[in-house]
Amino acid sequence: MSRPDIHLDVHTHTIVSGHAFSTIQEMARRAAELRLDILGITEHAPGIPGTCDPIYFRNMHVIPRQMYGVRLLMGAELNILDTRGTLDLDESYYRILDLRIAGIHSLCWTGGTREENTQGMINAIRNPWIQIISHPGDGTAELDFPGIVRAAGESRTLLEINNSSLIPSRGKLQATPNNLEILRLCRKEGIPVILGSDAHISFSIADYRYLWPLLEETDFPDELIINYHPDAFLAYIG
Repeated sequence: MSRPDIHLDVHTHTIVSGHAFSTIQEMARRAAELRLDILGITEHAPGIPGTCDPIYFRNMHVIPRQMYGVRLLMGAELNILDTRGTLDLDESYYRILDLRIAGIHSLCWTGGTREENTQGMINAIRNPWIQIISHPGDGTAELDFPGIVRAAGESRTLLEINNSSLIPSRGKLQATPNNLEILRLCRKEGIPVILGSDAHISFSIADYRYLWPLLEETDFPDELIINYHPDAFLAYIG
């Protein structure tokens, strides 16, 4: 099955996140080899053990936003900490970042009931600074996806379909059914999604191998996959 060209991958990590294995330059060179237009570098925010000190984000102005012909977006993957939707960096940092992703990670998440968890994620979705929700379907928290998809559509916040969550060795048993549900809901409502590699090494950039079967099973339309449409992506995130 032929697919349109992938033009962007905006959920990736470098050695700065503490448990990844490539530098910014190595990531950008690989993105250039793949002929991507846009690469996002989104280091883990402070809730994840071993990641960078917040001062790292304050010094991002030194990083060129074009490398090897690739547009570089420097951002953070913020942590949704609780059922209130609390994030682990404050607004003073948001203004510095090109890209603001938020997601639930087991290492720093305090959850509750399905309804409480869902409200926490919806609060993050409605945060005007947040542009993308990372791996909402990975199964870390029990969630009500119809409510999340509805909120994402209303807020123009992209939901990520995350390749890394589907790697069999990670043992995330709910990732496949959850992501299928998200795709079916988004298809029904005409809401775009973003594919994310969650690359922690340069060789994994734009690697979506575990996502293709889900897109085919749901007959998900190309026009709703924003990785194919860089101008639409930039417009969508404002």
